[in-house]
Amino acid sequence: MIIYKSEAEIEMMRKSSQIVAKVLSELKELVKPGVETRELDIYAENRARELGAVPAFKGYRGYPASLCVSINEEIVHGIPSSRKLKEGDIVSLDFGVVYQGYYGDAAITLPVGQVSDLARKLIEVAERSFYRGLEQMKEGNRLSDISAAIQAEVEKAGFSVIRAFVGHGIGRSLHEEPQVPNFGLPGHGPRIKPGLTLAIEPMIAAGHWEVEVLDDGWTAVTQDRSLAAHYEHTVALTDNGVEILTLDQDSSMISAVGGRVNA
Repeated sequence: MIIYKSEAEIEMMRKSSQIVAKVLSELKELVKPGVETRELDIYAENRARELGAVPAFKGYRGYPASLCVSINEEIVHGIPSSRKLKEGDIVSLDFGVVYQGYYGDAAITLPVGQVSDLARKLIEVAERSFYRGLEQMKEGNRLSDISAAIQAEVEKAGFSVIRAFVGHGIGRSLHEEPQVPNFGLPGHGPRIKPGLTLAIEPMIAAGHWEVEVLDDGWTAVTQDRSLAAHYEHTVALTDNGVEILTLDQDSSMISAVGGRVNA
């Protein structure tokens, strides 16, 4: 069952989402060669708690950290460790918090120093595909219109959409109905209407979309070990249009390939 949110509930989600946005914005400045991924995790957890929130991922279904750090061929759910970032890596940071009972969730993929043209393009397409999907989040459209728009943008660039993981509803729970695939035909699923809150999150690969989960039981990698990128925001449809709740109001997380969507 889809749980549509009141304006008061969306306001609470704005607060949790802004904490996520702030922490991710600060983490961007820490991503550089030589940094251990567990340093990023420690920073994210401590900063969230300083801001009055509780990290959403730590302990969720047994996940051992507060931040997901996924490098190169790792798609999602990479566990922070003593591993150090290297020049030329790309790294996805996925972070969520709960604040006064409401969740926010977002992810970005960043270059570590100078990266290949392929890596940079992959990062840009993941972000751009999010915005193409978001353009379809308007009253009267179907949920799969979002999915189809994401897939079209990704495949137009010659990349593939991961099938094993999808976006989701969000609110008082980290994962609510509906599921939001990043692929599919348009014109299917429930009608979109105000009060809908989603975590839309394209996960894409430079090669094939097949996935393998490593022995740690969490880290998902591309089966062909091609590069992967992940881009996510918590969004809401209000009577005034669609709003990106995890958009950092102080230092925008939007690059030139994106653009704020707020009808």
